[in-house]
Amino acid sequence: MIGRHIASPSLAGLLAAMALLATPTAAVGVPQPPVPESELVPGVAPGPYQPWQIDTPDQVLAPTPYQPTAGEDAVEPSDAPEGTYALVEYVPLADAASRVTCSKSTGPYQKAVEKWLKLKVDGQQSAADCKKIQAFQKKENIKPAIGFAGPVTWARMMWISARKNPNAAKKCPEKNVRVACVDLDRQLTWVQKGSKVVLGPLTMRSGRTAYPTRKGWHSVYWKHKNHWSTLYNTPMPYAQFFDGGQAFHAVYGSIHTTVGSMGCVNLAVGDARKLWDVLKKGDQVYVWGRRPGT
Repeated sequence: MIGRHIASPSLAGLLAAMALLATPTAAVGVPQPPVPESELVPGVAPGPYQPWQIDTPDQVLAPTPYQPTAGEDAVEPSDAPEGTYALVEYVPLADAASRVTCSKSTGPYQKAVEKWLKLKVDGQQSAADCKKIQAFQKKENIKPAIGFAGPVTWARMMWISARKNPNAAKKCPEKNVRVACVDLDRQLTWVQKGSKVVLGPLTMRSGRTAYPTRKGWHSVYWKHKNHWSTLYNTPMPYAQFFDGGQAFHAVYGSIHTTVGSMGCVNLAVGDARKLWDVLKKGDQVYVWGRRPGT
C-alpha cells in the first residue's frame, strides 16, 4: 500500500548530518552484535518510483463480500511504477550516510548468509565475508552492494534456493486439490496440487509482530480484483481473502521492507496477478512458520 514517506530533501540532510556524527569504527577483533533490523534504512536514496515507506496499512477487519459488477473486475488494476520492486537492501544508517564501499557491520542475517555462501559460520562480519556477500549482491543487482547481510539479500537467497522445489522439506501438505502454501519462515508463497507446483515460489511480505498472518488451514472465500480498503482508504489490487480481513493482494509500494503488513500476504503486482489467475474461490490456504525478526 501507499504509506507515509520521508521527503528526500530532509532525508538527505539527515544523512549528511549522520556522516559527520557517525561513531568511530569498533576496534578490530572485538565481536560486534548484529545490527537490529529496526535500526536499518534503505541504502539507496529514494526516487519518484520508490518512496521510503514507514508503514503499510492493510485491511484488518473482514470486508462484507458482495458480487462485483462486471466493470469492476473487467478492468485490470494498474501496474506499479517502474523500479518499485527493485532490490534495495536495508543497511545501517551510518553506512548509508558515509557511503561505505564494504560494510564492517554484522547484519541481522549474518549467520544465514554465511551458511548460504558456504563461508565460516560465526555470525561476525569479516573482510572476506563482505567481499563474498558483495559479489552475490552485484550478481543479483541488489543495491547498494556493500556486503551487508541484510533482509533483502537473505530474501533473495531464499527465493533462489526454492526455485526448483519450494516444498522440498514437505512442510506444506500435499493434497489432491490446489493449496496456496504460505511459508512465513522464508517469506515465500506458492501454489501446489499434490506434489506438483502450479505457481511460484513468489516473494511475499507477511504480518508484523502485532498483526501476524494467522497460521493453519484457511480457504479463499472472496475475490475482488479492484478491491479498495474502506478502513484505510487504500487500494488492495487482486485481493483474495482467506481468513477474516487477511488476504493475498498486491501493493503499490516495495514489499522489500523490514516492516511487515497488518496481517495480509503482500505481493508485487505482477505476482498477485498470476496468483489471481490460479486460485479459485474455495481453494485451500496453508500458513506455517514465523516471519524473521518477529
